[in-house]
Amino acid sequence: MSAAEHTTVLRGEWREHEPLARYTSWQIGGPADRLYVPADVDDLAAVLATLPAEEPVFWLGLGSNLLIRDGGIRGTVISTRQALGGLEALGRGRVYAGAGVACAKAARFCTRNELVGAEFLAGIPGTIGGALAMNAGAWGGETWPHVEAVATVDRYGVQRERPREDYRTGYRSVEGPADEWFTGARFVFEEGDGAAARERIRGLLEERARSQPTGTKNCGSVFRNPPGDHAARLIEAAGLKGASIGGSAVSEKHANFILNRGDARAADVEALIERIRAQVERRFGVRLQQEVQIVGEAA
Repeated sequence: MSAAEHTTVLRGEWREHEPLARYTSWQIGGPADRLYVPADVDDLAAVLATLPAEEPVFWLGLGSNLLIRDGGIRGTVISTRQALGGLEALGRGRVYAGAGVACAKAARFCTRNELVGAEFLAGIPGTIGGALAMNAGAWGGETWPHVEAVATVDRYGVQRERPREDYRTGYRSVEGPADEWFTGARFVFEEGDGAAARERIRGLLEERARSQPTGTKNCGSVFRNPPGDHAARLIEAAGLKGASIGGSAVSEKHANFILNRGDARAADVEALIERIRAQVERRFGVRLQQEVQIVGEAA
């Protein structure tokens, strides 16, 4: 199937053999066979309906919390960063946010509409779609406690609205209907002092800048925190701050961050992840679980 087959019937943009490094916060990743940037949710549904049943489909938001291997991704990649960007205040504390909206933008939108409780979203370096998919959290807050309902589209282009009760959520985990993707959600927050919420966001972002390697090429936290402990503490105690493979290195500022120092390959990062996991398990008997998603094929 070629992109040209669809350009006359769809309103979005096809890109073939598209390098994906530019779409990830690590700035690492091989090419997609095909990448589609939908015009809106109806166009997204239309393109899904046209794809052969056997065509693999992968969704890509801001590309944080993601390592794309050097061989890239087979099939079709759907990029939501330029689409699914709706934000709407619905009244009575309710907000609709499309899956392509940056979490930080949603947080600011809530404060402008005199809502509180969404401040944690400013600490999540991804989109609403990604936050819904993994129950992302920051600063003590998580995504799904605020979800009232979600909008989805399935592999055949059928759109639905589902209540939160259709999903089972936990720490960085979400289970629900198979072969459906989130296109947006309706959230509920408390009405309150938006200016105070903005000030809290400012303070939290300042603290993050002091404790995390902001302004570098990284994916955010690489490992989940094990029960009753912190992955960063274990990694540092294992003597791994500054450890490197190829162009990748464990941050000296926060041990649960791996940096692309400029020329890292995905293979370097993946090897460093495995080295960290093995050394922490050998020293402390704790097997760290990845928070970062690793996808695609090796070169």
